[in-house]
Amino acid sequence: MSYKGRFKPQNSKKYKGDPSNIIYRSTWELRVMKYLDTQPKVEWWASEEMFVRYRSPIDEKIHRYYPDFVVKTKEKTFMLEVKPFHQTQKPKQKRKTKKFLQEAATYAVNQQKWRAADMFCQEHGWLFKLVTEKDLGI
Repeated sequence: MSYKGRFKPQNSKKYKGDPSNIIYRSTWELRVMKYLDTQPKVEWWASEEMFVRYRSPIDEKIHRYYPDFVVKTKEKTFMLEVKPFHQTQKPKQKRKTKKFLQEAATYAVNQQKWRAADMFCQEHGWLFKLVTEKDLGI
């Protein structure tokens, strides 16, 4: 079963980007899209329409990170990243299995992405926020 698909907004004028090409990669992202599309306080929103540069701790090269959402309200502009809560936590040291090493590498890369996104947001007067299933009430 795939959790990927295209989102068709009811309020396409609120979407900053191509409203015919909005892709969700999880049911949680779809839930956020539905919320943003219908909230009167949201002036505009975008999904993976911009990038932030970050240096990967794995290869030390500069990469592009496409945050899940940028949202503009009257009060503030937010950059949101939707992730399972367990991916926001440092992996517990286990035996050095392939799975643990992969989780540790993903965590390290994500930390650099989120640090770069937070710095970008601070420079622009925005707010960076990680959104997990706890925030979505799941």
